[in-house]
Amino acid sequence: MINYKEILRLKSLGINNSKIAYSCNCARTTVITALKRAEENNLTWEKISDMSNEELSQTFFSSNVDRTSYQKPDFEYIHSELAKSGVTLSLLWLEYCEQCRESGLIPYKHTQFYQHYQDYVHKTKATLHLEHKPGEIMEVDWAGQKIQILDTDTGNSVKVSIFVSVLPYSGYAYVEGFLSQNQENWSLAHVHAYNYFGGVTRILVPDNLKTGIISHKRDEIIINKVYLELAEHYGTAIIPARPHSPKDKATVEKSVNIVSTWILGALRNRQFLSIRELNEAIFEKLVEFNTKEFQMKDGCRASLFEREKIYLLHLPEKPYEPAVWKIATVQYNYHITVENKNYSCPYEYIKKKVNVRISSNIVEIFFNGTRIASHPRLDGPFPQYSTIQEHMPPHHQMYVKWDGERFRKWAGSIGPDVYTVVNAFLTGHKVEQQGYKSCMALLKLSDKYSTKCIEDACKHALSFTKTPSLKSILAIIRSDKNKVLLDVEEQTDLSSQYAFTRGPDYYREGDE
Repeated sequence: MINYKEILRLKSLGINNSKIAYSCNCARTTVITALKRAEENNLTWEKISDMSNEELSQTFFSSNVDRTSYQKPDFEYIHSELAKSGVTLSLLWLEYCEQCRESGLIPYKHTQFYQHYQDYVHKTKATLHLEHKPGEIMEVDWAGQKIQILDTDTGNSVKVSIFVSVLPYSGYAYVEGFLSQNQENWSLAHVHAYNYFGGVTRILVPDNLKTGIISHKRDEIIINKVYLELAEHYGTAIIPARPHSPKDKATVEKSVNIVSTWILGALRNRQFLSIRELNEAIFEKLVEFNTKEFQMKDGCRASLFEREKIYLLHLPEKPYEPAVWKIATVQYNYHITVENKNYSCPYEYIKKKVNVRISSNIVEIFFNGTRIASHPRLDGPFPQYSTIQEHMPPHHQMYVKWDGERFRKWAGSIGPDVYTVVNAFLTGHKVEQQGYKSCMALLKLSDKYSTKCIEDACKHALSFTKTPSLKSILAIIRSDKNKVLLDVEEQTDLSSQYAFTRGPDYYREGDE
């Protein structure tokens, strides 16, 4: 399904239609149609940011859009003309429009013309000359070469991955070492890079590693959910490089090689005892790298960056807080389990798969893109529950006020053995509340079985162990012995109400 919500978000950032189409895996005409429908319905990103993509799609379209036939340009001629001095793609588009006007044909619009030319270049593998604009692109990647530090606790060497970020216009770079290339470090590296540059570019160009891009096929680009969230926070657009196409990010590929020789090569003979010590040394070399004079032109990367910096977007008030996304299934007790902690969500979602966003302070639960629950993140080594009363089914809410004292009072009314079992449930955990679930389950058995049956089962279970489990008690209740007891009780009740008994006189008369 076309992500119309993402189209409006990227347009609000000033991204052109061609790049929006590439990022959202759709035709440029689809982008134009979506923006036209948004304008007709007076919809802006601010108005639809809380809407789901399905709701926005239903708002946009009630009928199919007619297609128009356009005159296809001669891209082979256009590509050869671009090699000439002073010729630009904009000039060639004006000439193309003039030719279409004289022939009575319909020309492509400016951005559509650009998109089709880029598609031609990619298809024919022709070299596309990239003119980088200040503050437009930030390219990011992990360096292929790693550096080692010494673990003072074990004495073993630990490999450190090197993150590299480059602004293509000025060549200004940011470099930092991390102990792993996981999702949290990938996000944290971007946060540090934006802080170092003091602003945000309009476009972010990563490679196709899994922490950034889950899948990048010809007809589909799936961006990692955390990475997309980071881009939305900073108001930038992610346009990944094509797989196996280093020309799409030639600047960062070149800068990675330069960094490997200039920074990592210079530090190869030094011994570092911590990641902090290594990064301090990297930062010193980074300053030298950015202030080193160009050989073929005047100035340095730092001087060019001073001119580029004014074109960067402003940083948000708060930096992005790295989060982790997981998938969980809502259990029958309307809770999900994350990191050995349990969080409730509305009981209507039992057995549904939900997305869980875990940050340092909050756990949020989403279903089909809509947040259905939010909890403060629980802390501690033992299992805990965070339950919101409104999430419970109506027949469960009546038990909310049950506590240890009330469970013991109920158990005492049944019998001493039930009381002993309930007390074992409540005292058998580090936190009394962890035993409530077993106590409630035992209480619910009284809806199906007689109190005498439950008392006998508890007595039987206590003869084996002082701390019986609910499972063992239930097994005893369901055993053949107890089934006989239940059958006898039921038969006695039925006989007294409905049956009649033939006495010995009845059979004696028959014999006579």
